[in-house]
Amino acid sequence: MLRASAIMAAGTMVSRVTGFVRTMVLAYAIGTAALGDAYNAAYAIPYSILDLLLLGVLSSVVVPMIVRAQQNDADGGRAYEQRLLTLATVGLVLVAAVAVLAAPLLIDLYTDWDRGSTKFEVSVMLARFILPQLAFFGVGAVAGAILNTRDRYGAPMWAPVLNNLVVIGVFVMYAVVGTGNDIERVTDSDLALLGLGTTAGIVAQALVLIVALRRAGFSFVPRFDVRNARLGEMVKVGVWTIGYVIVTQLGFVLTTNLASSAGNVVAGHGITPYTLAFQLFQLPYGVIGVSVITAMLPRMSRAVAEGRLDDVRGEFGSSVRLVCSMMVPVSLLLMVIGPAITVPIYARGATSVADAVYIGNVLQVYGLALVPFAIFQLLLRVFYSFGDTRTPVFIGAGTTAVNAGLMVLFYVLLPPAYAVMGLALAYAIAYALGAVLAWILASRRVQGLGGWAVGMAMTRMYLAALPTAVLALASVWVVTETLDGLGFLNSVIVLAVGGGLGMLLYLGVAHRMRIPEVNSIVGMVARRVGR
Repeated sequence: MLRASAIMAAGTMVSRVTGFVRTMVLAYAIGTAALGDAYNAAYAIPYSILDLLLLGVLSSVVVPMIVRAQQNDADGGRAYEQRLLTLATVGLVLVAAVAVLAAPLLIDLYTDWDRGSTKFEVSVMLARFILPQLAFFGVGAVAGAILNTRDRYGAPMWAPVLNNLVVIGVFVMYAVVGTGNDIERVTDSDLALLGLGTTAGIVAQALVLIVALRRAGFSFVPRFDVRNARLGEMVKVGVWTIGYVIVTQLGFVLTTNLASSAGNVVAGHGITPYTLAFQLFQLPYGVIGVSVITAMLPRMSRAVAEGRLDDVRGEFGSSVRLVCSMMVPVSLLLMVIGPAITVPIYARGATSVADAVYIGNVLQVYGLALVPFAIFQLLLRVFYSFGDTRTPVFIGAGTTAVNAGLMVLFYVLLPPAYAVMGLALAYAIAYALGAVLAWILASRRVQGLGGWAVGMAMTRMYLAALPTAVLALASVWVVTETLDGLGFLNSVIVLAVGGGLGMLLYLGVAHRMRIPEVNSIVGMVARRVGR
């Protein structure tokens, strides 16, 4: 699992690095105020729809069903995979067409902007250019799921790199030939460049996955014999997953409405800082957590199908320890040096240092959520491996309800300038409580998850990470007290000392404490470097 996770982590790391460059160029070209908010609102909608229709179902329903088809069908599941890809293609093309027509309604749903305002109209036009990517993204996601069941993890993790490179080129072009970040001066051709360029990146990503699928021996033949597509079974299992995604998306709609409302009061403190901070928060989980989960789920599904509960417990325990061995120090670093991360990335062009620092403040709060969010996601895969998509709905509903209540409470209590930070704090508290509930229920399902062993391992990880946190905090204090604030150069110094040396310090202390997950990672890297 470590080797498979390493392959995916390498691709995801490059993807996230190019994603950083993408957001840097985005912030440089259009900033974090009105035009940035309009773009990010339009950009978020197709991903929300995909979560609702497809992506939430992939890991919980589609992957286990493909695995069963490969094990039980006479043709190794080939016909089933072809039917699945055919239905996904046709269905998502129709969804994309309807979404383009309904763009004004969608923008109205996700934001608190007045209809007829410049920000609203610009966001609607951008959405109409961006929403066609639904079809390409969805087809690519199904292709990636089929590749994962064949233990082909490279292409799904590397394809987003091409997407990022295409969009980076688009934003650079806009920075050169566009009209800047003034939403009142932006032209239709500017919006077409931003919107269609974003869609072009997803098209390129989907093509890479389709080519990789063909090279893996999959020959696509359109099949419309839906009677054999096991849609009844999929709906029966997937209805609960869709219910879970609906619940989480309702929470996301509330989040974007509250963030957009705060941005109406304080420019640069709305949807864009929330989006950019959340993307950075998701980086460690995307590199480490998603990689481990993607390798873990097919193995756990096979173990459940064969009645090997001991292997399920062992797979989960090793996964959570492996994820937390890196998440623990990173979460502490995010809480300490958040602004030092965001200033070098975003503070240029249309984005001021103050705007970048605020993004970093939001990121600091999100650091609290990193470990509980990762454990929460790992726990949901325990239920999915059993084909149980009902329990996660209730867990997700409770988590989202707590998150929604806390978001509204913090939004009312905090000044608008701190509203987005309040949204991040609500997220952290809700997922911590959700992880506790999910652990209790999952432990009952598999007759114990080794909570004592996991708790002791995480305690040792936090103890090993404390010197890193102290070093990072000292670097922030020295730079801010002796130098002139967190400008570009000062932030780089904090990153080098607090982040770079801090992580090396953690690896050294963890190695001395004989934390096996860290030793495995260090040993694997050392062997590869030695080659």
